[in-house]
Amino acid sequence: MCGRFVSTSPPEEIARYFGATETADVEGRPNYNVAPTTDVWVVHADGGVRRLDPYRWGLIPTWAKDMGIGSRMINARAETVASKNAFKSSFAKRRCIVPADGFYEWTPAPAGEKRKQPWFIHRPDHEPFAFAGLWSEWKAKDRNGEQVTVRSTTIITGEANTKMAELHDRMPIILPPSAWDEWLDPAQTDAEALGRFLVPAPPEIIQFEPVSFDVNNVRNNRPDLLEPVEVPQQPQLGDTGEVPEPEAPAENPA
Repeated sequence: MCGRFVSTSPPEEIARYFGATETADVEGRPNYNVAPTTDVWVVHADGGVRRLDPYRWGLIPTWAKDMGIGSRMINARAETVASKNAFKSSFAKRRCIVPADGFYEWTPAPAGEKRKQPWFIHRPDHEPFAFAGLWSEWKAKDRNGEQVTVRSTTIITGEANTKMAELHDRMPIILPPSAWDEWLDPAQTDAEALGRFLVPAPPEIIQFEPVSFDVNNVRNNRPDLLEPVEVPQQPQLGDTGEVPEPEAPAENPA
């Protein structure tokens, strides 16, 4: 799964890296502990042009009665994304890329600790990951009868590669640059063709280190969260448990 990630690159750098020719006029700030329901940067196709815009993390299907469902839709499983009711429409025609400078995963508590150990996963070359994502546009009326439109996103996860399997049995689907055009093209609706992208990323693009327990509380959002720490044991795949419950997420895009 992917329940927290890191987004510290300025939006203009993200746009340049992903070839987005238009960028939303929104001021971003580094986010070292991105939590569900916050706004995150999304690369999507708009009339043949790649755009970078802030979308709410946690997909809200068009048929949802309220926004609350989004908090349970932060990830979509690669194995069922083409058939599950909440995601199949977006998979067919509303695909996107969620840029990330890295993400977190947790392993069982080290000896003498009750808290699960967070790990920061990133590329060895420190380039951003291109997470395969979906987006949706949800519309409703507020208490005053005014139209409200919310664009939201989810991150697709799949089987872990051999490196990531040292920490967890699943990981985000990471798209290579060669896949970006086809993935973002809404005219590509062939589920079988798209399915060939939903595979584990090469293990050589994965590197990880243990980091501070402060990551476990989303209120902590500082550069030093990414600094490696020493742990008394090596990671062991097993009862990794759930990502700690986010608290008081920020409103601004990461």
